[in-house]
Amino acid sequence: QVQLVESGGGLVQAGGSLRLSCAASGRTFSSFAMAWFRQAPGKGREFVAAITGSGSVTNYRDSVKGRFTVSRDNAKNMEYLQMNSLKPEDTAVYYCAASDRSWIATSLSGGYQYWGQGTQVTVSS
Repeated sequence: QVQLVESGGGLVQAGGSLRLSCAASGRTFSSFAMAWFRQAPGKGREFVAAITGSGSVTNYRDSVKGRFTVSRDNAKNMEYLQMNSLKPEDTAVYYCAASDRSWIATSLSGGYQYWGQGTQVTVSS
């Protein structure tokens, strides 16, 4: 089991930056691959970024490549999502997720067993 708590969301103007954090507790953090998903109003949940347990492999959706960076600090049991050059279409509730298949940074939501409650990110134009 692992418990996940997101923080760092908020309101930012287009072109601005935010850093989301996900604090994990429970089992050894490095035994989990971690990911970020998001859900905009009226839309389904979509993959944003993922990172393997060791941090050696990352995976991004095309629309955030070059703007978002996923990282982790296994010593602190933390995952991060640095979001730069934010756009209004990035507005959504952002969720962190954990998978016990630590070697795969999958984009499939079904591959993640544990989810946080989400943090709202709003980008104004």
